[in-house]
Amino acid sequence: MPAYAILALAIICEVVATSAMKAAEGFTKPGPSALVILGYAAAFFFLSQVLDRIPLGIAYAIWAGGGIALVGLVAWVVYGQRPDLAGFAGMGLIIAGVLVLNLFSKTTAH
Repeated sequence: MPAYAILALAIICEVVATSAMKAAEGFTKPGPSALVILGYAAAFFFLSQVLDRIPLGIAYAIWAGGGIALVGLVAWVVYGQRPDLAGFAGMGLIIAGVLVLNLFSKTTAH
């Protein structure tokens, strides 16, 4: 499987785990709590699988940036937590940073 597809799985698992954290209510709800634990375990497993093909700093930037943007979207859609203008601007800057790293950095090729 291509490295970026595995990295996408890592991001999806992290977004599921982070989003379930609110529903876990301080780990008092067993189902969502299990989803948090399993989601993060899977996210770190998948992230670790690409580090021999994608440089660590690049992989982590994509993982974190993608996670931040998607968690923001899930928080808005599922929990009604709409970001304000500063929130949109901040997430936009994070996405721009990930794009700059991938499009212009010489460290993206391994």
